[in-house]
Amino acid sequence: MAELMPVVFVGHGNPMNALENNDYTRAWAKLGAALPRPRAVLSISAHWFIGNSAVTVSAAPETIHDFGGFPRELFEVQYPAPGDPELAVRVQALLKPLPVRSDEEWGLDHGTWSVLCKMYPQADIPVVQLSMNEWQGPQDHYDLGKRLAALREEGVLIVGSGNLIHNLHTYAWRREQVEPYDWAVDFERRVRELILAGDDQPLVDYENRLGSEAKLAAPTPEHYLPLLYVLGARQQGEAVTFPVEGVDGGSISMLTVQVG
Repeated sequence: MAELMPVVFVGHGNPMNALENNDYTRAWAKLGAALPRPRAVLSISAHWFIGNSAVTVSAAPETIHDFGGFPRELFEVQYPAPGDPELAVRVQALLKPLPVRSDEEWGLDHGTWSVLCKMYPQADIPVVQLSMNEWQGPQDHYDLGKRLAALREEGVLIVGSGNLIHNLHTYAWRREQVEPYDWAVDFERRVRELILAGDDQPLVDYENRLGSEAKLAAPTPEHYLPLLYVLGARQQGEAVTFPVEGVDGGSISMLTVQVG
């Protein structure tokens, strides 16, 4: 059996991390150096949450600046990683009979490049993005992670990019450090316990089984769902670590979950 690549869920947080040198970005760089070098990256980003399933097929994906109100320097960041059309075809095959559209226009959004520019700053590893279909439920996304797990034997690093806790309504926009809200601490602790126990079903059915804190932690689903792809790709009994930790602005979890 081929060696399994790890799988990672990364809390990407503020896109300004792409420019900054802080605890999170240094930890991402350390993570990239510690992981086995992948032949390609498949990214499932919170910022490609659309009404269908699609995969990028461009050989030279564009760096997408999908935000506003940030300094000019951030809009000048380019991450010129190549694409991998063959990997895109492989993803489509693994997910059949689900129709996965070939997308030539979408590139790499900031959920992908703001992290990868720290993990792999040379931009020399091919990157493909898979959209999340907003019409599918959490169980569907988890099941897709299971079907994508075969890529781990093919040298592909599956990266889910979102935030376990992502509540901008309660975020402290001031620059000074603030303590995490109690509900955020409690929710993250509970999720970590379930992940370590290998008890995925409460995490899949988080809206009903993780209480009122889940509504605060994930008032919209797109930043939480990438975690389910990573959990779905996990083999039974496989080790889990948390190489990056922290809560930004009181209500944005920067937790990274590494499987394998």
